[in-house]
Amino acid sequence: MNTAAYFERIGWRGPRAAIPEVLGGIVAHHMRAIPFENLDVLLGRPPRLDLPGLEQKLVTDKRGGYCYEHATLVAAVLAELGFAVKTHSARVVMVTPRTAAPRTHMFLTVGDVMLDPGFGATAPLGPVPLDGTPFGAHRLVRDGSEIALEHEGKRLWVSSLEHDIPIDFVMANHFTATHPSSHFTQAIMARAFTADGEVRVRNRDVTLTRGSETQTYQLADRRALRELLALHFGFDLPAVESIRVPQIADWT
Repeated sequence: MNTAAYFERIGWRGPRAAIPEVLGGIVAHHMRAIPFENLDVLLGRPPRLDLPGLEQKLVTDKRGGYCYEHATLVAAVLAELGFAVKTHSARVVMVTPRTAAPRTHMFLTVGDVMLDPGFGATAPLGPVPLDGTPFGAHRLVRDGSEIALEHEGKRLWVSSLEHDIPIDFVMANHFTATHPSSHFTQAIMARAFTADGEVRVRNRDVTLTRGSETQTYQLADRRALRELLALHFGFDLPAVESIRVPQIADWT
């Protein structure tokens, strides 16, 4: 992997060694530099999880991605630095009961901490201790034989912590990117950090935070989406001017 290009992309100027400070620094820099977005899914382009494809999209083309893309890329980088990385699946239970939620989320563990660079708007910006010690508003709790990630007391996902292998994520990625019941095939979901805040997009709804001020508005059309991506997400994607979003019936 071209780690030099990756570190340039995320703006990491610190050490490149398998130590806790580097682990937390890389995760935070990655999440602030590389957006979360599911646009390729809505454009009928199932995301690739091979390393060359991920480097091209997230590093060279300066695009964003969703959990499988973020977690796979971060895992490769950390492994290059000598970290012992494990990959896992989770059931997202924010709006779906556990009994109806498939394993459609990917996260990582390194030693005694959990990393979740691809959860989007409510993802922790650093390592969360597996022992239940809070990391800001996040913490991991035991639920029988499973663990659950909570944010401000709200449960986000649950996992058995089984160490899954690449083919498991290939199958889950296919379902998440193509199945009509997948949330990612129904709506635009995107988040990017800006110099003084962040921007979140859910379909036509935009929430722009600058310091302590928050502005909300709706995108007028697909052209406005393209302009927003160029301004706040750092890439121009002409294809979004013809994007199909099942939850938006009246876009021009």
